[in-house]
Amino acid sequence: MQALWERQPEEVDFLEVAPENWIGVGGRQGRRFREFTERYPVTLHGLSLSLGAPSPLDEELLGRIRRFMHEHGITFYSEHLSYCGDDGHLYDLMPIPFTDEAVHYVAGRIRRAQEILGQRIAVENVSYYAMPDRSLSEAEFLRAVLEEADCDLLLDVNNIVVNAINHGYDAMEFLEAVPAERVAYLHVAGHYVEAEDLRVDTHGAAVSDPVWQLLAHTYERLGPLPTLLERDFNFPPLDELLGEVRLVRRLQQDPAALSRAEPEAAHG
Repeated sequence: MQALWERQPEEVDFLEVAPENWIGVGGRQGRRFREFTERYPVTLHGLSLSLGAPSPLDEELLGRIRRFMHEHGITFYSEHLSYCGDDGHLYDLMPIPFTDEAVHYVAGRIRRAQEILGQRIAVENVSYYAMPDRSLSEAEFLRAVLEEADCDLLLDVNNIVVNAINHGYDAMEFLEAVPAERVAYLHVAGHYVEAEDLRVDTHGAAVSDPVWQLLAHTYERLGPLPTLLERDFNFPPLDELLGEVRLVRRLQQDPAALSRAEPEAAHG
């Protein structure tokens, strides 16, 4: 945070934060957060609403998020299309079964969340490593939830690549199946290569070549949507991260620029 605040680089157009990490934070850190929300547009990306969980929807949390958004002038909130616990918290994002029953259940909870917040939200396609039920394909399940809930999509391009490799489907076909009118913005991130047929979504490495390539195709299909670079640990120097951000901006303007990308940003 300190390096970003001191530099305030022009490459950064907006920030994304997890509301669970900042709601109720006061003192020096709370004041610094306020400085950031006054300097940059900020979006919220939730970690613990657990939209697919069997336990009741956490309406108290949603109320706190609504007040937090009003306090800081934040207008956009998203969550993962997954669940992370029942009576307790698993600290991981678990896949929702791809079934018609799950579509109706999750869509109802999303609609309720939107009622409490008083606005539309977006849900993110998540990475997963096992699937308890595949009555529907991932793309069919995603489209059905978006339609029934009447919500938006936070499209994670890295997760498409990770899932395509891990589950043996075509990433481009998945991208083509995404309802373009629902996509609000994009995520890109790095992942870990565990094996030839296994990728682990870590947000702890540079964005890989396959993700850059799919991002370029995404811009070709959907246009230059706002895009967030995620990095959760193994933070390199700020200039290295900004190199990736600059490549995002170049591809937004010219998706074909990937072949001409700077070596510092086009690797993986």
